[in-house]
Amino acid sequence: MDAAQQVHEQFVAALEGGQLQRRSNLGLAAVGLSPMRAAALLHSQMVSRQLDRLSRALQARGEGFYTIGSSGHEGNAALAEALRVDDIAFLHYRDAAFQIHRANRVPGENPMWDMLLSFTASAEDPISGGRHKVLGSKRLMIPPQTSTIASHLPKAVGAAFSIGIARRMGFEDTVLAKDGVVLCSFGDASANHSTAVGALNTAAWAAFQGTPMPIVFLCEDNGIGISTRTPVGWIEANWSGRAGLHYIACDGCDLADAWRGASEAVDLARRYRKPVFLHMKTVRLYGHAGNDVQQVYMSKADIAADNARDPLLASAALLIEEGVMTAAEVREAYDAIEAQLARQVPLAIARPKLPDAASVMASIVPPKGEGVERPLASAEARAALFADEATAIDKPQHMARLISWGLADLLLQYPNAIVCGEDVGPKGGVYNATARLHARFGSARVINTLLDEQAILGLAIGAAHNGLLPLPEVQFLAYVHNAEDQIRGEAATLPFFSNGQFTNPMVLRIAGLPYQKGFGGHFHNDNSLAVFRDIPGLVIAVPSCGREAVLMLRECVRLAHEESRVVIFVEPIALYMTRDLHGEGDGLWTSVYEAPGVSEIRVGEIGVHGAKNGDGTDLAVVTYGNGVYLSLQAQKLLAEAGVSVRVIDLRWIAPLAEDALLAAVDPCGQVLVVDECRETGSQSEALLALMALRAPEKALGVLAATDSFIPLARAATHTLPSRDMIVAKALEMVRG
Repeated sequence: MDAAQQVHEQFVAALEGGQLQRRSNLGLAAVGLSPMRAAALLHSQMVSRQLDRLSRALQARGEGFYTIGSSGHEGNAALAEALRVDDIAFLHYRDAAFQIHRANRVPGENPMWDMLLSFTASAEDPISGGRHKVLGSKRLMIPPQTSTIASHLPKAVGAAFSIGIARRMGFEDTVLAKDGVVLCSFGDASANHSTAVGALNTAAWAAFQGTPMPIVFLCEDNGIGISTRTPVGWIEANWSGRAGLHYIACDGCDLADAWRGASEAVDLARRYRKPVFLHMKTVRLYGHAGNDVQQVYMSKADIAADNARDPLLASAALLIEEGVMTAAEVREAYDAIEAQLARQVPLAIARPKLPDAASVMASIVPPKGEGVERPLASAEARAALFADEATAIDKPQHMARLISWGLADLLLQYPNAIVCGEDVGPKGGVYNATARLHARFGSARVINTLLDEQAILGLAIGAAHNGLLPLPEVQFLAYVHNAEDQIRGEAATLPFFSNGQFTNPMVLRIAGLPYQKGFGGHFHNDNSLAVFRDIPGLVIAVPSCGREAVLMLRECVRLAHEESRVVIFVEPIALYMTRDLHGEGDGLWTSVYEAPGVSEIRVGEIGVHGAKNGDGTDLAVVTYGNGVYLSLQAQKLLAEAGVSVRVIDLRWIAPLAEDALLAAVDPCGQVLVVDECRETGSQSEALLALMALRAPEKALGVLAATDSFIPLARAATHTLPSRDMIVAKALEMVRG
């Protein structure tokens, strides 16, 4: 017999035969749960169970596509009863009962129909638009989650942290209430993931220092992860004694005890603004997912023991014994849910699906016009802001100093903006790019984080959920790999899986690309942007000089604020302190700081050097970042050799401005791509493919970094393009 049918028949037989038994002696009055609300909770649990049965049947018929169910976890509905409907909830994929119960508390919601549309991948699914079977709802404050192997914990911590930060900032236009609580649920197997351990540590680390952290971590412990058992007592032993974290245990298979634990946890988090670890014992019925046959790795006795812990059996027993409902009334309600779903299934199956690729991709980029243009700060406010550097701001400066001033202006213009990252506070960052920001704006807006890139990005994503505008910093490009799933699996996919309803705009600043002097070694000199380039929807900006860094940074923040975009802003480390271009003391790579509103560089605008009056037609050098600096040095030497070269600065790696680039190289018969990233997976591959497809008449050349990690000291330059290599390659192409 199908496992779901077996559990179903067990429940029906128990109702008919009067064989129901409570899990404990706890009564409704003892835990403060009214009979009416207890009956509502049982109804939500039964809806979740019938939907699980139906989901498996739809998959068997080829009409359903994703069947990780919630059976055995229905105790999580108690959290939906304990929380307010405006408390944001980042849910475990087995939390259908939570969403159903929360929906039943909001007039006009129809959770059964909505979930049927999700099961059948209908384009009318109100959360994902047919892109995935996910829990989630904009009206219910539930951002969509897919297979949440702990990746949602960092952003949940960030959301909780942002509530207190917004209050300290005096920022009122938040999404979350000032006394709001964040729920984050996950399984016992996911609790072992480094992302979960890091997020829980971050919350405890903050709370230990007195930082408000109103979050309930709900660990739904069913004792197994797919087929791997969780050691008995493991969760309690690990999390019951953690500093800064309040631990509560409850039985999710016992409605009264689940409510006791849930109400206590929510009250603690809301009243004291502290993180709570709610350890809810559950049971997993049916196996991990639709195709998982648990008989392969579990004995019949163990399966039978799990089935006996079915929370519906205990919930029904509790209500029947307390006289809230009779067994016949429970059975009648259970059958009525099944009948209603049976009537709705053919209608849901018939609803339209996503018709084409364009429809699928429509939500990758959030809808434009979501944000309102922010006015520039007044001259008086800016004068006061830069009063301590009034004598320096009119003098040419290097990139790092200009970026710090640019960030100061942005924090002044956008009152909801925050800077966060390791050492960004009083120290001013490793390269002084956040110098004096902490002194000017305080610790609520310039936030020193612990050493954990997942925590940094989680803070940014969660803060964006609350209406803040995060400008997180990761110290080195190589460090991003510690947390890249926070960009790909969380930040970039949120608009896609929510049909554009949820966004988490941010500008992620990263010091990256290779040094030209060999400092740091391979872990500080990462020269690959491939981790970002293959993520749909990301904007990737790479400035080449200080002036353009400021202008592009302003455009990046505008994109995040007005268009809810996730932007990667890569700052070339080698150029932070660079002042000279051709010779010592020439100062050609410094700039005077331009106030906001004077100039702008919009997304997709490329830079062209050396194409005035019809010049620069012998060769077009296409490059970015450090490559622009080196190519301009080469341009001067080539001009002395009689070769007229134009240097094209891409500026924006994604989206690539293909038409503008093709127009810029059009007067030239030959194109040389200079790419400081590694040859395999670098931007040069895409550029050469573009030229081959759309400008096949051009002679093409490429000069990219070799497929090597970068060593220390002078050996570092052996793997990278240089000025002299560009000159030699250009002469070879032009003169043969």
